[in-house]
Amino acid sequence: MSGLILKLRPHEELMINGVLVENGERNARLRVKTEGAHILRLKDALKPEEATTPLKRAYYIAQLAVAGQLSGVEAGAILTEALENASELSPDLDVETDLGACVARHDFYQVMRSLRGLAFADRAPDEDEGASPSGRAAAAI
Repeated sequence: MSGLILKLRPHEELMINGVLVENGERNARLRVKTEGAHILRLKDALKPEEATTPLKRAYYIAQLAVAGQLSGVEAGAILTEALENASELSPDLDVETDLGACVARHDFYQVMRSLRGLAFADRAPDEDEGASPSGRAAAAI
């Protein structure tokens, strides 16, 4: 069987095609069989006002595409420009090969994964776990 497998912790929240979903009391494992579903774990979401650096703005644009708030074509155009601006400031950013290929194939989740370490280098490792996803949901999506 193919499909995206989501492993959820108790009370973990996510957006599926614009609908806020919260897991119950126990760990859960779901298989999403529909291709093209827009799924965003809210612990990975960034509020618009947190997009204060070029890398975070690029991350936020990719997030909007993952959430289905921007079309792939629109997000790709904006993200290409945002990544070019960010690459001027961050020598660790490899826009030409890795990220450029992800944007070209509209793999915006992979863009988020690639940017996460660079964009949030200033964030403490526990900060992600302790962040309130509920507060992010309204502002980010």
